[in-house]
Amino acid sequence: MNRTQVTISAGGEVVETTLGALAEIGRHREIVELAAVVEQARSLFDQGDVEKAMKLSAVAYDQAKAAAGSAERVKASRELVEKARRMQADALKIESMCYVAMADAVDDAQAKGEISRGGRPKTVSDENSFTLEEVGVDRQQLHAARQLRNAVRAKPDFVDRVVEARLLEGLEPSRASLKQAAGHAVGTKTATKEERGDQLYETPIEATRTVLALESFSEIIKEPFVGKAAILRPLEAAGYDVQIADLVDRGITTQHGELQQVGDFLLSDPGDSVGTDIFTNPPYGDLANKCLAHALRVHKPRKMAALLNLNFMCGFDDPDRRFVMDENPPSRVYVFTRRLPMMHRDGWDGNKASSQMNTAFFIWERNEDGSYGSGDGIWTTIRVDWKEFEHADPLPPGEGGHRSPMVFSEAAEDFTRTTPRKSVDEHVDEEISRAILWLKEMQPFDSAILRRGIGVRDSVAVALIEAMSANGLIEKNEDGLWFPNGAGLHLTASANAAEAVKAWRAERTVAA
Repeated sequence: MNRTQVTISAGGEVVETTLGALAEIGRHREIVELAAVVEQARSLFDQGDVEKAMKLSAVAYDQAKAAAGSAERVKASRELVEKARRMQADALKIESMCYVAMADAVDDAQAKGEISRGGRPKTVSDENSFTLEEVGVDRQQLHAARQLRNAVRAKPDFVDRVVEARLLEGLEPSRASLKQAAGHAVGTKTATKEERGDQLYETPIEATRTVLALESFSEIIKEPFVGKAAILRPLEAAGYDVQIADLVDRGITTQHGELQQVGDFLLSDPGDSVGTDIFTNPPYGDLANKCLAHALRVHKPRKMAALLNLNFMCGFDDPDRRFVMDENPPSRVYVFTRRLPMMHRDGWDGNKASSQMNTAFFIWERNEDGSYGSGDGIWTTIRVDWKEFEHADPLPPGEGGHRSPMVFSEAAEDFTRTTPRKSVDEHVDEEISRAILWLKEMQPFDSAILRRGIGVRDSVAVALIEAMSANGLIEKNEDGLWFPNGAGLHLTASANAAEAVKAWRAERTVAA
């Protein structure tokens, strides 16, 4: 704190104080004003005005974060820092509930056909429907909102618990920490070993359908981890006869009425079925290494397809992993460019979440000498989008083989022009007025959001952001997004805004 002495005279009274104390008073006043903004955002949310509540709470969060950071840098009182952090926490809670409401509203609108889900075929036929982009919803923002919403559904006090825990530990209640907590709140990451049980995670049909469209297998296939028949039924529908088994007896039968075998695959012997193709989704973790190594060593399939975490390509400590990836590598790996629908463990009754895992189907093929792979540790990696195979026909059963997926090139844009192209600077001169006035929206933004907000090309949006930043009208928050600072908001609200913008265009500088 600055301890420089100052004397203040007013109304015949003389007070001795310091510059630091005066600054502290100013910061306390700022916190009081922030508290009023937070309460206004809370009131708007309670009244159902989610959009305005989100914008206001976002601004309050950024300002409280900046105030706390500034107070810490100048070594202000701990009380002041804690008050700023409390305002940041309260603003974050309101903003989070707004995101939860937004996720519910978008999902409801998509269910009613009012907003397109995207993809092919068209999910909405009504000519009056809108896309996410047209209603101003960013897809990454929506994904994060849905993650948060899912966490809140599973534990209604989720946001409060995370935010208050950060405060108790003397840590900043940040968006990043809440986002990370929401990402880990569902799925397998937080499941204990006891909760995972026998590791039954049903295979999405999208994965099986994609591989069957690209790979052919012998007419008889083994599925040693049949689970509840998630892989079995699509195989049978494609014309295969399947031998099934599992560690757990769930009474699964084939289309011919043959009951599943029950036993530990690691203790299995193929008998007469040695060399039969295998198509499976094995238990993950260390068991995946052991099960796949046992399959190649003992069952010796002519061809084997296994759905695995993409990280299975990595790792060097486990001897079984080295055996199946280095000594007997796969021939092809189909990497799902679009994450598969979430594979929730059997018995999971929490919220249904999107997958956080990148997966791939690994294909091993046995050579004539009994080895697997090319011998040099090289395999073919093929990127596939399961969406493009939702209606694809499977290859017929036979002696094996595969085909490459279709690759579609994007149509080239036609930039034929009959008029001279304007420079970026010329576009900036033309659009800066609208950009500055758009700051009234009070929402964090990047070039894509600004581009949609005022309808300009991306290169122009980038240049506009650079110009407004250089003139001290906007700042970046912790998420890397821009938001209007005090000078920017003052300019948009000023009666002289039009003259200020004219000055910008004339002199390339803005005076608020």
